[in-house]
Amino acid sequence: MTAFATSVKPLRHAVALALAGLLLGGCAIGPDYQRPEQSVPAQFKHAEGWTLASPADLAQRGDWWTLYGDATLSDLQQRLDVSNQTLAQSVAQYRQAQALARGARSSFFPSVNLNTSKTRSGQGGGSSTVRLSDGSTVTSSGSGGISKSYDASLGVNWEIDLWGKLRRQLESDTASMEASAADLAAARLSLQSELAQNYLQLRVLDAQKRLLDATIAAYQRALTLTENQYRAGIVTRADVAQATTQLKSTQAQAIDLRYQRAQLENAIAVLVGVPPAEFSLAEVDGLPRLPNVPALLPSQLLERRPDVASAERNVMAANARIGVAKAAWFPSLSLSAAGGYRSGSLQDWITTPNRFWSIGPEFAMTLFDAGLIRSQVDQAEAAYDQTVATYRQTVLDSFREAEDYMVQLDVLEEESGVQQEALDAAREALRLVTNQYRAGTVDYTSVVTSQATALSNERTLLTLMGTRLTASVQLIAALGGGWDPERLEQVDPESEERP
Repeated sequence: MTAFATSVKPLRHAVALALAGLLLGGCAIGPDYQRPEQSVPAQFKHAEGWTLASPADLAQRGDWWTLYGDATLSDLQQRLDVSNQTLAQSVAQYRQAQALARGARSSFFPSVNLNTSKTRSGQGGGSSTVRLSDGSTVTSSGSGGISKSYDASLGVNWEIDLWGKLRRQLESDTASMEASAADLAAARLSLQSELAQNYLQLRVLDAQKRLLDATIAAYQRALTLTENQYRAGIVTRADVAQATTQLKSTQAQAIDLRYQRAQLENAIAVLVGVPPAEFSLAEVDGLPRLPNVPALLPSQLLERRPDVASAERNVMAANARIGVAKAAWFPSLSLSAAGGYRSGSLQDWITTPNRFWSIGPEFAMTLFDAGLIRSQVDQAEAAYDQTVATYRQTVLDSFREAEDYMVQLDVLEEESGVQQEALDAAREALRLVTNQYRAGTVDYTSVVTSQATALSNERTLLTLMGTRLTASVQLIAALGGGWDPERLEQVDPESEERP
């Protein structure tokens, strides 16, 4: 614009002042971030016999559920990632944090505004009194007029980050964005874990249903045999009643499983974003395999768990906000320039005589605020201390969870071994008692007791397997799942990519 061509000298002074401000602003006000100190044990308490993770195992694999060797589970996990509405909420929150970080970056650049306007203004009529030389007065009246004004201007404003306030704000918003990315990863891992646990429990119920169906068929054959023996006069009516009771009781247990399975199936449907009425899972033979979950060093746990990473990023954000608060004690420097045309007539609006311009720096500093800035700094420091405590507590909780599930898996493995031995003994006892009953040396009460004991041990062993499968999922989640912490280092506020 022509108006700016006439202001070269003031512009040079302003640019020189801006450069000086940038040089002075090499160091930002406020403390630089340092990770809070945290006591990290050399090894887990219950990690005896476990091998450390290597780059080729679970620690670097995103699809951790493939360890269970179940194609249906893998398909459901993919559907969850696409259609789960709770996860969609977390994705939207992360996008908000991305936008906030981009907005903080824009503060480093000048803002340019273009304004055009047309104004009509008027003034009402009045009267005036004039005293003549002979002492008489004459009163005259006048009428008001309407004027028009046309304005067009271009303005530029640029706040120099003299004390690092804008850099600290960007640092805070970037850390908050990274915390949001970790929160998204934590939400995804939690939902994946919930889906896996529900699915594995459903498959255990299917196995129990197959066991009960096979038991019912065996009990039905036993009842038929007992009825035949009763008609032949070999056994009493009481034996038939006991065989019938055993059969009906087992059938009732099988019916009860249908309700439990339906609940799990409905929960899985909601997790994958489908109405329960439109979702079903067919029964399959066999159970998913129990994976051998590798352990990690405690220090690796701190790097891999998304909730720990989120807590640390919140500490970083709170630390940067201390610098933002302290920067309010120092003067702010901004450069502004404006120029344009102003005229009372549209016809000769954009002409040289109607031009105007202004340019110059502006310093602003608070001289007295009755302790407001001090209180804001104290608030920022207290918020930082709070986030540090939250981070340390999150770390402690992560250690506890990992230890809990490690010892649970160890105990369940030992318990399952003993339970298998109990089942083998119960099966042998049932075989012997059944042969004795057929030989007529024992009554049917002994058979019923042995049958109930064998079935109870079978179901207990299946329940233990289900608990072990669930505990393995919980341990994988406690160790960070398949989440890769390097993704946070690659997050770019300018990118729209969602993690």
